[in-house]
Amino acid sequence: MGTSFGRGGATTFQQDLQNSDCIVIQGSNMAECHPVGFQWVMEAKARGAKIIHVDPRFTRTSALADLHVPLRAGSDIVFLGAIINHILSTETYFREYVVSYTNAATLVGDDFKDVDELDGLFSGYDPQTGTYDSSSWGYLGVEEAPAVGGNRVRKRTSGDGRSGRGGQPLHEPGHALGGKGAQLEDSLVHRDETLQNPRCIFQILKRHYARYTPDLVQQVCGVAPDVFAQVCNAVTENSGRERTTAFVYSVGWTQHSVGVQYIRGAAIIQLLLGNMGRPGGGIMALRGHASIQGSTDIPTLFDLLPGYLPMPWAGGEKGLRGYLESISRPQQKGFWTAADAYMVSLLKSWFGETATQDNDFGFDWLPRISGDHGTYQTVMDMLDDKVEGYFLLGQNPAVGSSNGKLQRLGMAHLKWLVVRDFNMIESATFWKDGPEIASGELRTQDIATEVFFLPAAAHTEKDGSFTQTQRMLQWHDKAVDPPGDARSELHFFFELGRALRARVAASQQERDLALRNLTWDYPVTSAGEPDAEAVLREVNGSHLSGDKAGQMLSSFTEMKADGSTDGGCWIYTGVFTGGVNQSARRKPGSEQSWVAPEWGWSWPMNRRILYNRASADPAGKPWSERKAYVWWDEQKGRWTGHDVPDFAATKPPSYRPEPGVGGPEGLAGDDPFIMQSDGKGWLYAPSGLLDGPMPAHYEPVESPLRNPLYSQQSNPTRQIYPRQGNLSNPSPPDARSDVFPFVVTTYRLTEHHTAGGMSRWLPYLSELQPEFFCEVSPELARERGLTNGGWATIVSARTAIEARVLVTERIVPLRAGGRVIHQIGLPYHWGVGGAAVVSGDSANDLLGVSLDPNVHIQESKAATCDIQPGRRPHGPALLAFVEEYRRRANVTVDTGNLRVTPREPSS
Repeated sequence: MGTSFGRGGATTFQQDLQNSDCIVIQGSNMAECHPVGFQWVMEAKARGAKIIHVDPRFTRTSALADLHVPLRAGSDIVFLGAIINHILSTETYFREYVVSYTNAATLVGDDFKDVDELDGLFSGYDPQTGTYDSSSWGYLGVEEAPAVGGNRVRKRTSGDGRSGRGGQPLHEPGHALGGKGAQLEDSLVHRDETLQNPRCIFQILKRHYARYTPDLVQQVCGVAPDVFAQVCNAVTENSGRERTTAFVYSVGWTQHSVGVQYIRGAAIIQLLLGNMGRPGGGIMALRGHASIQGSTDIPTLFDLLPGYLPMPWAGGEKGLRGYLESISRPQQKGFWTAADAYMVSLLKSWFGETATQDNDFGFDWLPRISGDHGTYQTVMDMLDDKVEGYFLLGQNPAVGSSNGKLQRLGMAHLKWLVVRDFNMIESATFWKDGPEIASGELRTQDIATEVFFLPAAAHTEKDGSFTQTQRMLQWHDKAVDPPGDARSELHFFFELGRALRARVAASQQERDLALRNLTWDYPVTSAGEPDAEAVLREVNGSHLSGDKAGQMLSSFTEMKADGSTDGGCWIYTGVFTGGVNQSARRKPGSEQSWVAPEWGWSWPMNRRILYNRASADPAGKPWSERKAYVWWDEQKGRWTGHDVPDFAATKPPSYRPEPGVGGPEGLAGDDPFIMQSDGKGWLYAPSGLLDGPMPAHYEPVESPLRNPLYSQQSNPTRQIYPRQGNLSNPSPPDARSDVFPFVVTTYRLTEHHTAGGMSRWLPYLSELQPEFFCEVSPELARERGLTNGGWATIVSARTAIEARVLVTERIVPLRAGGRVIHQIGLPYHWGVGGAAVVSGDSANDLLGVSLDPNVHIQESKAATCDIQPGRRPHGPALLAFVEEYRRRANVTVDTGNLRVTPREPSS
């Protein structure tokens, strides 16, 4: 497992989930939100697998599970940490796997201090910036990477959200690591394979999680010890040589201020139990759209280049060499040392013949980032008049993003806004019918934003590929032409690029060289559309010289750093092997093996399970025949099996590199985690994460309970945006937190799609779920006088919204922190404005903006609120209503924005 999301254990659903012996679905309502993939969970259940659903609500997934475990939203790290403690204390971990394939035996330096020693903070914390210097987290004896531009690579700070990301932002945050891991020389690593040394990671884990007991789970999560024991027994009894357990998550885990650490908790469990790289194991990161995986691979993220190559930083690396030194070192293990080949091939793909060794292959033509340019920072910059224009493609932030009012107010500051969508969504019409028009906060005549609405083609109206949750590229052919002026995104950006290039064709300014030199010569179909397969060919890459000139690359290992190859995304290399579109393959399962290698194409190199060398023991033999996947064939002298081995094909298990050897040759024959710089799966992250080397429990930014483990209440490195438009509800130890006593969480329905742009305009779907509603328990309904089918007003420090009441036993009160905790569920598909068939208040208007520091994802799955019977006030009266709540709770801009929590309760 790498250091960010669960890509390290990602597998294909059909081939993997149906081979699981136990599936834990946590942070996802898979049956409702990912029903196509959920069929393989049901296939696994039919084969005898145990299905466990851990979720605040009883949902359609719960109804089909063997066990539903309701827990308090935002408490998952305690739940996962207690499973880790159970595994360690009962010695049910897979010892041979753990010693051989993880960094459990690696020793950590003496400078590292854990949260229990520093009252909720890891060593290296700077309270002034709210960031960590991770130097003290490193392995014993491992020096920091050499200085680049005067700074050591591992000394990366996270910034505070108000002023962007602080310090010299070199490439060590989790979201920019890709799969490379820490930059370290393995020859310097000290290990104790008896696992007894107090500085070894195994012992650090034992100490760190010793406090995570079943009693703590009951106190924090509201889960009874006997129910928790069922989960522990299920995952341990269904792991090991003969059996494997899978974890499945979605935005119920990622949308937290500690979201990355949730996934890290699952990764630790899976590594301890030997479930990574094996059939039926892994961690499934469910995606919400058809090509969300593709949008992070290619990507649409501000801080990454295709294939998880970090973006260059302004004022940072000096030239291509300096950039490459900041992301890889020759002495580290693994395939990330070939980053020079991946990067140069990308530059050749983008700039063609103009990219030469003499000009660093056009590296200086790439844009540089100067700080946090994520979605929410951009909104803040809009409000501060730092952004003139904005493109929205398949997004509806007026409804679909946290603190919807802030989104709409921000767009009102723009000079121009381009909206590409199927329908006239709320983000296109906020200026005339948004909630702020009714409240008087905005006046149409005062908004100068010029909105350009461009109709978009549906996926059935264009050719192209999706990259699915399971890293699989699948080609789809256009079924019908788009109506009227609707066009594909490919057409839009191709024509936009042509127009921009025409504008600078005669320019002699250095700033325009990137556009002028950009290769932009895709063939166009008779319908005027760029040839989508030509784009995929460019992504795949080709040989540019020699005997193979003009031939498609078959593997990223063929890429060269001398400019003799190109390729738009190194992990996708091979999708056009032999000049054939591999993603278009649709061979029936009955005509191929159970792994189905000829159905679509999975990156990298059509591997269906990453790190699958771990499916065999250190000697190269399957851990068991039942779970055999890839193995070493002694007679043929190569790795073989059901899948493409994720390992050097001819490297024997007995291979040991000479000291100081790096790159792929530096990987021993029993180092399965080939993208990690030590070849091991990380139970502990010595660098790469901005909020700690191990998950530690922090309460959500808005919580009704005090953190029982230490004084520090919330993630001390979370990104915060203190401003009048982004106020927070108070949390303990603030005595006025009882003004907002209830927990609120958001979720999705099958009948609607995200912000509603694809569903609320359709009468067939709208009639199935016609009104915005809130789910409450019968107990909460009695306490607050709520009537099933009636109206309720839900209020936070941001605003108040109204919803129909659904009184249901699907949400149960939980006893946690010595009190009864009520939770309220809100679907987030509705919005006010636009021309939809159905409309209603937006759940996201209720939420504030605070983010996970690693990946800039908002905390929208756990907040606090109050609820009252009846409809909310309308017009200016709404503002007065919310202001009265703020007065009662003594809410100011500083509320909830203290980095380090005071030890004594505030008044």
